[in-house]
Amino acid sequence: MAEYDYDVLVIGAGPGGYVAAIRAAHLGLKTACAEGRETLGGTCLNVGCIPSKAMLHASELFDHAANGTMAKLGIKVTPELDLDTMHGQRRDAVKQLTGGIEFLFKKNKVDWLKGYAAFRDAHSVEVGGKTVTAKNIVIATGSSVTPLPGVEIDQKVVVDSTGALELARVPDHLVVIGGGVIGLELGSVWRRLGAKVTCVEFLDQILPGFDGDIRKEAAKIFKKQGIEFKLSTKVTGVTVKGGKATLTLEPAKGGDAETIEADAVLVSIGRKPNTDGLNLEAIGLATNQRGQIETGHDFRTRVDGVWAIGDVVPGPMLAHKAEDEGIAVAENIAGQTGIVNHDIIPSVVYTWPEIAGVGLTEEAAKEKGEIKVGKFPMMANSRAKTNHEPDGFVKVISDAKTDRVLGAWIIAVPAGTMIAQVAQAMEFGATSEDIAYTCHAHPTHSEAIKEAAMGVRGKPIHI
Repeated sequence: MAEYDYDVLVIGAGPGGYVAAIRAAHLGLKTACAEGRETLGGTCLNVGCIPSKAMLHASELFDHAANGTMAKLGIKVTPELDLDTMHGQRRDAVKQLTGGIEFLFKKNKVDWLKGYAAFRDAHSVEVGGKTVTAKNIVIATGSSVTPLPGVEIDQKVVVDSTGALELARVPDHLVVIGGGVIGLELGSVWRRLGAKVTCVEFLDQILPGFDGDIRKEAAKIFKKQGIEFKLSTKVTGVTVKGGKATLTLEPAKGGDAETIEADAVLVSIGRKPNTDGLNLEAIGLATNQRGQIETGHDFRTRVDGVWAIGDVVPGPMLAHKAEDEGIAVAENIAGQTGIVNHDIIPSVVYTWPEIAGVGLTEEAAKEKGEIKVGKFPMMANSRAKTNHEPDGFVKVISDAKTDRVLGAWIIAVPAGTMIAQVAQAMEFGATSEDIAYTCHAHPTHSEAIKEAAMGVRGKPIHI
């Protein structure tokens, strides 16, 4: 009789968890994954990355038809919004992808333990009323919406990111609390479909953590699109009556209060690690001040046999970061060497245009030493010009002495795709010269990366 039921038990079937489970199975380890949702895929596939992109794509097409963009190309249409069908295609995308993960579990002989897991000791958990043992347990429980003190989310008038995907009608006025990625993406969806959108941000700029030039340019673009911003402003209260919300706002540094009314309020001030209910006390594992589980570079916790990845550990809360960690932790458990370069993890905002970055911001790079910066506007890029997509720029930051690329920041319609080139180049220690002298296909948006890299070394060709 085996000492343990499984070699590896993964708690949570989000991007980190399901990838860890599948990779462990690839490596010949008997593997199970505990998940209490009715479908696999975690927040990302069920109520996050995937459904939001389905709504972003559909609303982009509607907006192009409604705002005259298509008419300028000689395509005359009068769009009619069918919100039920738009929601339907979103749900269908989710169903197909979550079902795909279930198929992969069966194909790779990963057992799905249906239920939420809680530790009994370092090698056993209780799931669905049963005790299951494993030699290695990986915590991959993800994150959830950070609540705003004093504001009750009813998922009708006051919603979180999940509720914002399910609004049954386009609100006349949507107030978004928080100027980060989620708020701007979902605010953009409903703005395109006809809502007035006001974004309230505590800081003096949107997109905290992004490069300063990017933050300023993005704000200009969103304002031009019709989103109103109230920066350096805090929400001190939200009351709901008769299907309407009244928000009380104050200057972040103190001052006179004001009120605004809205048909819907989206609370999107961040996310917090999911560790409640795991019974970490049973294994003597404490979280840090941010509620995260600390690990070593190989994702081991300080409890032997217990590992952690994804949103529950320090670092950006991004699905692709969790996926890479899922592969690495499975390989480490199998005795191989699994590594994630946390200095090179791209971030993307899927608005129009997209916003993407990797590596250091200009501000952070300057703190480390002398740098050189190259910038190239998308309005000078032939493909962007032809497609009538002039907004944005590419910015490449390099070390002044070694020319090694330290970071890149992009606002462009396909920025999320473009950033992969720079991330890969940085992974192999590329210089701006390497990028500048790499032949790029013409005409492509990516030529702007080449031009920005040339700007680091002197001057781009096309400006």
